[in-house]
Amino acid sequence: MIHSTIGNTPLRKDDYLSAKYNTTILVKEEFHNPGKSSKDRAAWFMVEDAIRNKKIKEGGTFVEASSGNTGISIALIAQELGYKAKIFVSASCSDEKIALLESYGASIERCDNSNGLHVFNSTQYLAQAYAANHDNTYFTNQYYNSNNIKAHYRTTGPELWEQTNGAVTHVIAGVGTGGSISGIGRFLKEQRRSIKIWGVEPLNSVYTFFLNQQPIPEDLPKFDDIEGIGRTFIPGSFDRNAVDRIFQVERLVSLHAAIAYRESTDELVGFSSAAVLAALETHRNEMKFSEDDVVVLFFPDHGDRYLHKIYHSAEVKQLILAANYEPLS
Repeated sequence: MIHSTIGNTPLRKDDYLSAKYNTTILVKEEFHNPGKSSKDRAAWFMVEDAIRNKKIKEGGTFVEASSGNTGISIALIAQELGYKAKIFVSASCSDEKIALLESYGASIERCDNSNGLHVFNSTQYLAQAYAANHDNTYFTNQYYNSNNIKAHYRTTGPELWEQTNGAVTHVIAGVGTGGSISGIGRFLKEQRRSIKIWGVEPLNSVYTFFLNQQPIPEDLPKFDDIEGIGRTFIPGSFDRNAVDRIFQVERLVSLHAAIAYRESTDELVGFSSAAVLAALETHRNEMKFSEDDVVVLFFPDHGDRYLHKIYHSAEVKQLILAANYEPLS
């Protein structure tokens, strides 16, 4: 049963980062899930809930709006259980993710944007419309499905607590739907309120305004394109009370962080994981880690899903050269 293979992913000490920032830094490697991302957790909770509560009949179609990873997880689990999947992806979805969706038999619709249920031609709007107009379909709706948070409250949070023997002091994670960081934060803060839960989003994303209880400007520029994180709206799957702070990072700095990390460690990280690395570097003075801290970095997927977007991109290399960045090591 696929359910038994989801979760219990490794928590690895990163000697390179620990030495660099003079603290203990651990990496939660979510790409060890069967669908190779953290989204397997939420996908299972949403799909299992729909089947158990008879929201969909045998052989039906699960529908989702996704930047790729949740769609992949839904498609994989649906296929394993004898269902179909139709996934609405944003235009920026990587080629590697599209190929994986196809390999799991998903029907794919590319959309103009992922700006929310009330924006025509968005992934969310079109996914909802499709499910409303076709029989035996179920829109898992990760942005507003409580099982998104529940999956990480029930699994990821407890794993981090047990794997660190309760010593974790900080968790840093990219914020997309908000489900991962909210579920992790809820659980860990119930164990010890002082644990810091920090999010990372692209420049000009809206979570920082919401967390600081500030109005979201109507003329806010388009947020930097970092696949998997950042929003123009606040999903229902984000719990402000579970998060202490959110740091913003630039796309180009995140790309540079990914490439520099690979050169130093020979490890490929995903785009949102690269954003976490960029936040560590650009906000290190504000983070003020001590030698006794135990910092967990949440890496939701692997860099092999972004080979053409990051690692094999001549355009990215030229941009970094043009920016004349100093090495991050």
